[in-house]
Amino acid sequence: MADTIKKVGITETILRDAHQSLIATRMPTEVMLPILDTMEQVGYHSIECWGGATFDSCLRFLKEDPWVRLRKIKEKCKTTPLQMLFRGQNILGYSHYSDDVVEYFAQKSVANGIDIVRIFDCLNDLRNLETAVKATKKEGGHAQIALSYTLGDAYTLDYWKDIAKRIEDLGADSICIKDMAGLLLPQAAYDLVTAMKSNTRLPIQLHTHYTSGVASMTYLKAVEAGVDVIDCASSPLAMGTSQPATEVMVKALEGTPYDTGLDLKLLIKIAKHFEPYREEVLKSGLLSPKVMGVNINTLRYQVPGGMLSNMIKQLDEQGKIDKLDEVLEEVPRVRKDFGEPPLVTPSSQIVGTQAVMNVLMGERYKVATEQTKDLCRGKYGQTVKPMNPEVVAKIIPGETPITCRPADLIEPQLAKFEEEVKEWKQQPEDTLSYALFPQVAVDFFKYRKAQQDGVDLTKGNKDAKAYPV
Repeated sequence: MADTIKKVGITETILRDAHQSLIATRMPTEVMLPILDTMEQVGYHSIECWGGATFDSCLRFLKEDPWVRLRKIKEKCKTTPLQMLFRGQNILGYSHYSDDVVEYFAQKSVANGIDIVRIFDCLNDLRNLETAVKATKKEGGHAQIALSYTLGDAYTLDYWKDIAKRIEDLGADSICIKDMAGLLLPQAAYDLVTAMKSNTRLPIQLHTHYTSGVASMTYLKAVEAGVDVIDCASSPLAMGTSQPATEVMVKALEGTPYDTGLDLKLLIKIAKHFEPYREEVLKSGLLSPKVMGVNINTLRYQVPGGMLSNMIKQLDEQGKIDKLDEVLEEVPRVRKDFGEPPLVTPSSQIVGTQAVMNVLMGERYKVATEQTKDLCRGKYGQTVKPMNPEVVAKIIPGETPITCRPADLIEPQLAKFEEEVKEWKQQPEDTLSYALFPQVAVDFFKYRKAQQDGVDLTKGNKDAKAYPV
């Protein structure tokens, strides 16, 4: 039992990670707006509503401006902190950006309504988080560093204790344990939170997914160990590959020393608002029942659900699905060769694809993708353990991997993006939309201009159709 007993905070994820995990981030803003007044009354620790894949999906599929979405949500939620997910030096994209772009994005995120910026790196390389943390704090935002949770020889309790202290020294305001694959078991969560709490004064938040079926139990043990905040989703879009249900966790903690103090009647009202939308996406096929169950293979192979389905798809396309067991056995070997990176985007795709290639080619590392080569070059950052030098030599023969912070080699980019987007720019934030997703942003800018000119381009585009509320 934790020495200090206190109420547990709840971060509500239905406006971001819940629908990202279950329906590919397709929830339109129109579904969100009518219930925000009620969500504002609840007293959540925060509402996660932005970042992650929402930015890309807004522009690409929903024909929405993500910056407008954020401003509309902020208009309704003036007292509840709004939270986003920020991929460190990658921002919301898939490659590293220069410091001036990272700083400008943090500035505009806070200016448009974000209060808490959750910042993570796929390798847990804190060097890739420094600029985003400093920029967030400079703008008056709360900088939370999220650690990608994973298993392996390198990831001892001493590793987590040490990195927690380093995060505090870096100037972050809080820490999140980000269990993106649902690998964190209940007792391990108790031990992990206890260990980290012993070495840092920062608040600790826990984020997990129900993929492996243990998430609610994991939360209860973490709460007993003194975790400060847990991430939950309103029940219509909870469970499966999403988070534990908000109402269930609130009820489970009710009357205990960890009582959240949240009003279940308000939470039920929120759930009822989203129930018709859940039925609609089930009927349309956007929400597949397959992602709602327990995938025990997550724990069996320690492979995230999305990574597993991606490998199955790759093998199926090659008519080699019978090789799945061989590939699953190859994954930990590849990961070990690459310095045991956490399996989260993009490292999960790199390791998984390489394992498939190794098996199908009949020779390990005979073929490697450019992403694999960049990982070996050090362009994603430093792995926890050194990479296998023989493997690196085979993948990038004659090259010397970099040891500096990758962004140190990137010249300032903001002025270039400003120049390239000037034809379409209607607000300062358009530069950032273009910087992250150039072609997708330009397509959206064309759509926006057509709408302003009175041309209707939504016909036949079910993703752009507003949900009737």
